[in-house]
Amino acid sequence: MKVMKFGGSSLADATRYLRVTDITLDCHNSDGAAVVLSAPKGVTNALSLLCEQAANQTDYFELLEKLRMTLKGINDELDQALTGYEHAALVALIDERLAWLSRQLEGFTLLGCAPDAISAAILSIGEYVSVNFLHHILSAKGVDSTILDPVEYVLAEGDYLDSIADVALSKARFSDVDASGSQVLIMPGFVAANEQGEKVTLGRNGSDYSAAILAACIDATCCEIWTDVDGVYNADPNQVEGAVLMDKLTYQEAMELSYFGAKVLHPKTIGPIAQHHIPCLIKNTLNPAAPGTLISNEASTKWTNVKGISQLENVAMFNVAGPGMKGMVGMASRVFEVMSNASISITLITQSSSEYSISFCIHSKDAERALALLEDAFALELSNQLLDPIEVRHNLSIVTLVGDGMKRTKGLAAKFFNSISQARVNNVAIAQGSSERSISTVVEADKAKKAVRAIHQNFFSERHTIDVFLVGCGNVGKELLDQFARQQKALLEKHIQLRVYGIANSKKLLLNNEGIDLSTDWYSALAASQESFSIELLQNWVDEQCLVNPVIVDCTSSEAVASLYVDLMNAGFHVVTPNKKANTGSLTYYEALKNTALQTKRQYLYETTVGAGLPVIDNLQKLFSAGDELHRFEGILSGSLSYVFGKLEDGMSLSEATATAKENGFTEPDPRDDLSGTDVARKLLILAREAGISLELSDIDIESVLPEGFAGNDDIESFMARLHECDHAFAEKVEAAKQAGKVLRYIGKIEHGSCKVSIEAVLPDHPLAVIRDGENALAIHSDYYQPKPYVIRGYGAGGTVTAAGVFADILRTMPWKQI
Repeated sequence: MKVMKFGGSSLADATRYLRVTDITLDCHNSDGAAVVLSAPKGVTNALSLLCEQAANQTDYFELLEKLRMTLKGINDELDQALTGYEHAALVALIDERLAWLSRQLEGFTLLGCAPDAISAAILSIGEYVSVNFLHHILSAKGVDSTILDPVEYVLAEGDYLDSIADVALSKARFSDVDASGSQVLIMPGFVAANEQGEKVTLGRNGSDYSAAILAACIDATCCEIWTDVDGVYNADPNQVEGAVLMDKLTYQEAMELSYFGAKVLHPKTIGPIAQHHIPCLIKNTLNPAAPGTLISNEASTKWTNVKGISQLENVAMFNVAGPGMKGMVGMASRVFEVMSNASISITLITQSSSEYSISFCIHSKDAERALALLEDAFALELSNQLLDPIEVRHNLSIVTLVGDGMKRTKGLAAKFFNSISQARVNNVAIAQGSSERSISTVVEADKAKKAVRAIHQNFFSERHTIDVFLVGCGNVGKELLDQFARQQKALLEKHIQLRVYGIANSKKLLLNNEGIDLSTDWYSALAASQESFSIELLQNWVDEQCLVNPVIVDCTSSEAVASLYVDLMNAGFHVVTPNKKANTGSLTYYEALKNTALQTKRQYLYETTVGAGLPVIDNLQKLFSAGDELHRFEGILSGSLSYVFGKLEDGMSLSEATATAKENGFTEPDPRDDLSGTDVARKLLILAREAGISLELSDIDIESVLPEGFAGNDDIESFMARLHECDHAFAEKVEAAKQAGKVLRYIGKIEHGSCKVSIEAVLPDHPLAVIRDGENALAIHSDYYQPKPYVIRGYGAGGTVTAAGVFADILRTMPWKQI
């Protein structure tokens, strides 16, 4: 015979009761069925709230009437669905139970409290009504069934509302029960009796435990727990995208997972079935065909090392510390004796090796009582300062990694804590059992979800996540979003999930917790947004969403946004940018950027600040890391001016060439940044600083393409309209170079610790003479590269190549997975 337990979510309405009946009959016809039922969905919560309202002397009549309507509604629906259903018998039963309930609630109101002995009987009303529903459904279908009252069979001890069953004594009481399978056995879950014969309950959600007890007592072949999910997942699927269904768990693994918060199983359930070696199958009432998760002595062959991550919420941690702890025999036993005498369960214990302190965790609901008891028990030590004031930390969670194979696999603990570090979550306390089957960390409650996601990604998923927030929707920003949209399929094939969660411009911020669909009109949605960009808002939003790998991408040329990079990295963001303003600000800020990236373990990537998509910065950093030293550098660093000067060579005027470059997206938003030489100077300064040369932007000698002070106060359109005023003078320079057999190029140089940007006339055989049409060329003379330099050449302007370079930097923010 099999024992089958159905929870409240499987008994929400008449339709689900009929589905449970069908599942029961399938089992009954093949193996014989003993069924344990919870109350209909929401009924036990309503009963608990009724007791609370009555004890608080508040009006409970509306809730009582809702409860009556719920139970009678199910009864009425069953009557309509079944021929021969004894509707009147259930009406009488419901009326009788609720009349008794009303009398008890009146007594609670008079007393101003809810005695546990009466509350236990009240809280179990739903289970008794539930088994009668099934009994009468089966009767209407012509199937014999017997209701077993746990008060007569299951002996338990402990609190009225949270008792522990004595399985051995209970089994003797079941000796007269016919478990041959000739009829369906039906038993209310959650209920037992103490030695005095009084009704007690087995703790909230204790029907799983009841099923395990019944299975042990009648020697069932299997205990099936039917719920509303397909089985036990390796993490809470409501919190972790991509949570994996486990095919098998050992009893020990299931015990660890349930103890530390896995919601599918009650912590007490595993004991009776493990002791009697009864397999337990977790199944889905809404999807009976799903294979479920088997809990037995048989280990999974698919998941051999780590099985799951659980999260125990509403935890408080106590720290008992002081000079009197060291070397004082019996202090630990006194602490735990206080907890034991008060029936307070301890979920985690850790002690410092110095013996100076003991820390332990309990459920938050017991914290106030536990503190009072400890302070009373250790009053003498506290008054004599042998103990420090007892410290209590609230709002904590315990995150636990579980698996039988952990003790055979090296490096799992390191990987566990690296994952937590990756999520920027602090460990409050750490504990590992001697079985090495689990390892736990205590974290702040509001960080637990983020920690679980990071652990799950590193242990169970091949997929890397990149959570992008784009600032700046100009030429490069729009092109970058287009590249994201085009590459989604290819990225997923490489196990990379890149989502854009936020887009901002100078005025608005658009956020979407499921990721912004880049195939839709996101530009209009951004314009309609009521949010404005701020670090505080963004950080709070990222924390609420528990994003593990947030990346800010700054595609502006704004100095104000660049000034936020340090704060953004401190807030947990990687920073990727083609904006040169940060690295060319003060030397102090540049050093702060580098130091912050190191200290926060955040990536600060700016490859596209020099050479657009060319791998300039990365190659320089690798050379210098390998001990190389820069002697001299020269190159054409502006794709914009490479294009402009090439067009000048072809006979275009300065104004025409600049306008064409701007139309093609080669220039900065304000072409004066290019023509003034400031943009090239910034790039040269970045290279110098990467080479270890401490310079400010003001130290660079700049020869501008424009006459000094030309149109400096005009807006961009006015400047472009006036630029033709410079055509004649510049045409003379071009002609003079031509007469000398040379061409003009705009060149940046680093030599002897100084930097210079200038217009130079070079001969046709000069390496930089052929660099035009948006190309960049950089020649690095160093210890390792002489007499021939290390040369990098390619397109260095345009939204497409710049966006591609930014995209490549974004992909570098993925953490390396440990094997």
